[in-house]
Amino acid sequence: MATQEEIKTTFKDAVDSDRFFDTDDDLKKYATGNLLEPEGLPVCAVKPKSAEEVVGVVKKAAEIDADLIPFSSGPPRFRGDTATAQESATVAVDLSDMKRIVRMDRRNKVAIVEPGVTFGELQAAAKMQHMKVLTPLLPRSTKSVIASGLEREPITVPKYHWDMTDPMLCVEVVFGTGDVFRTGGAAGPGTLEEQWASGAAQKCPLGPAQTDFLKIVQGAQGTMGIVTWASVKLELLPTIRESYFITSQKLEPLVDLLYDMTRRRLGDEILILDGFALANIIGKNNADIQSSTEKQAAWTLFYNVGGYEYYPDLRVKYQKDDIGGLARKHSLDIKREVPGMSASDMAAVIDLPGEEPYWKLRYKGAFREILFITTMDMARAHHGMMKEQAEKFDYPVGQIGVYLQPIQQGRACHLEFILPYDPDDRAETGKVHELFLSASKELADAGAFFNRPYGPWADIAYSRCPDTVAAMNKIKDIVDPDRVFNPGRICL
Repeated sequence: MATQEEIKTTFKDAVDSDRFFDTDDDLKKYATGNLLEPEGLPVCAVKPKSAEEVVGVVKKAAEIDADLIPFSSGPPRFRGDTATAQESATVAVDLSDMKRIVRMDRRNKVAIVEPGVTFGELQAAAKMQHMKVLTPLLPRSTKSVIASGLEREPITVPKYHWDMTDPMLCVEVVFGTGDVFRTGGAAGPGTLEEQWASGAAQKCPLGPAQTDFLKIVQGAQGTMGIVTWASVKLELLPTIRESYFITSQKLEPLVDLLYDMTRRRLGDEILILDGFALANIIGKNNADIQSSTEKQAAWTLFYNVGGYEYYPDLRVKYQKDDIGGLARKHSLDIKREVPGMSASDMAAVIDLPGEEPYWKLRYKGAFREILFITTMDMARAHHGMMKEQAEKFDYPVGQIGVYLQPIQQGRACHLEFILPYDPDDRAETGKVHELFLSASKELADAGAFFNRPYGPWADIAYSRCPDTVAAMNKIKDIVDPDRVFNPGRICL
């Protein structure tokens, strides 16, 4: 293992001097504040501006046995997938200056972006061509589009979510050997420019052959390679759009309605929030959120219906009529507003990256989140179990935010529990961390699937799949034989 001075000397030559950083003030931006374990700081950070520079950085790391942690989103950071272990010879590879939108292709509804491109930047470019970006719920203003896709954050439009890799398609990835590999239709033959000239659009994720190699790097928390660009699905902006709420004191009728809607591919953005989570989106501070929570229904379903270039009025009308009939079937009323927010304003809010402070921080300044994949009919049981765990640790049940997002056209859902706490209150901080660990284990035992195994979830997820662990380590030995990428993450 190289010494810190050897690492600094080596990586000063990897990029221009103004893109090399080694002061504590510069390095603190790569820290995570939401961890159970104390963390260190990287030895230094480099900001490559091209794939060629990334290759150079990777080769230098292999030569001197240094560890690389790739970053593309800006702070704040919450989940620990980029945390630096104490006493680690780590270099932060900050890709946030790689900001090119390489291509916007309206005909094929696809964009190619570098890792530093944020949702706001891509949305502005897409809007100019009357297209929209498929986004998760209220991403941070600093969130990288590629990082979000690699983390499999769920998009809010379930009818466009076919495979767990969506909306990512093809990627260019630098492996630990220094080799540059392109997946899917981008694999070739020819350069990107030659492919464009022949009409190709880098939209098919399968390839070379029929293997989807994106799945090697997606969800790997930076352990398999560094992605230098990706193609992502876009959709057309609606010509007209109408937005609605449906509220209920019980979750079950909303879930039944969701099954009916997603099965028929009705609506565009569709999601469910409990009253506290909705209040965190509406309110700007603790007092606002407390006041708003008291006024909200226990559960709120929000949805948009849109009409596009051809017969937009008819498209909106039939969806409104069909959803209205389904709502009546489940004895639910459709509304244009909830206390403190109209449906059209809600649509405008979730169209864009979240405002500062980040919505999950507004209540107490810090939070833990428990997020996993399940089926919508299991959401009520998981919620009940979460409440039991909260009561066990004397955590107020009314301060648990719940977000349910149908994915893969309703086949499954992303379920998320948000646990705010005061980071300056050591007792509360400890209580929430204990609740986080205990509830995560109990939920996993009840069927929750942690497909994004951050931190302690890695043991929960991979201890059940020793054959998967063996296979992933074999792949790691192929694509990163010197193990320079983010060691110790997931099961590697």
